[in-house]
Amino acid sequence: MTSSATKDIIAIGGSAGSGAVLKTLVADLPANLPASIFVTTHVPANYSGYLPEILAARSKLPVTQAVDGQPIERSHIYVAAPDRHLLLAGETIKLGGGPKENMVRPSIDPMFRSAALSFGPRAVGLILTGMLNDGAAGLQAIKSHGGTAIVQHPLDAEADQMPLAALEAVEVDHVASAAELGGLLASIAGSEAGPTVAPPSDDLRLEVGIAAGARLGSAELRKIGSPTALTCPDCHGVLSEVRGSRPLRFRCQIGHAFTADVLASHIDELDEAIRVAMRIMEERLTLVERMARDARDTGRTAVAELYEARASEYRRYSETLRDAALTSLRLGRALRFQDL
Repeated sequence: MTSSATKDIIAIGGSAGSGAVLKTLVADLPANLPASIFVTTHVPANYSGYLPEILAARSKLPVTQAVDGQPIERSHIYVAAPDRHLLLAGETIKLGGGPKENMVRPSIDPMFRSAALSFGPRAVGLILTGMLNDGAAGLQAIKSHGGTAIVQHPLDAEADQMPLAALEAVEVDHVASAAELGGLLASIAGSEAGPTVAPPSDDLRLEVGIAAGARLGSAELRKIGSPTALTCPDCHGVLSEVRGSRPLRFRCQIGHAFTADVLASHIDELDEAIRVAMRIMEERLTLVERMARDARDTGRTAVAELYEARASEYRRYSETLRDAALTSLRLGRALRFQDL
């Protein structure tokens, strides 16, 4: 690749419903597109990896799954590999084994941040349909370093949460429907990149390094965040609020990262699981207590003692679940208060 100051790095992130959009988009790109395209979608670790083949069937450009250490070529589409963050390290692709972000790996935010770090105004970030708000913080990084920010129109998205979150966090350059995105990218690719708005910050370098697999630790975390009363749902460590982030984000010292929306969603799911477990345990407790009384009434003392011991055990479990529910409620309230 050349180092000319043109918009030649296009990073695309999507989640729910993005496969159909990507098929439409790549079909509208010319074979001589003067840019490289990088695609991250939320795929499980055991995903069989058919997306490159699906897109290749529609695209005039070669489409391959990204490989660690391969050089970046123009007129090529690279798709994130399962269970690895797709990162751009200068003119080379790096597959990062760092902690999950927003409960997923690959995550969109690390790819966008690495594009901002390595290419500044040459980078173009595009957010497609998806749930919650992965990608919004990374798109802000691209924009703040002179790059171009694009969002699929929320009314055109199967899931509008990611586009809406991006629009809320970033002053975007373009909003377009799925049918318009391919033509829009083709018109932007190769155009003048413009000056660098700001040099890459140490915070940006640190977060890209975390995604690549660099050890974080509490001392490094204090450089970018302040400790909170919240707990990491992955490792149960203390979460720190990332200073100055849009949208509001948190990291633990292991490196797991969450936006407030993702964290709140996880707490809601945890609350529901606890409520189900409490109901089941209360039903078991009621039944065993009834069986113990029946055994006492009919003179079966040994059986009654067995059921009473079991009831005492279930009562302890129920109290533990009740404490967990109260803790989760307090955490949820604290999180929502910080997000106001």
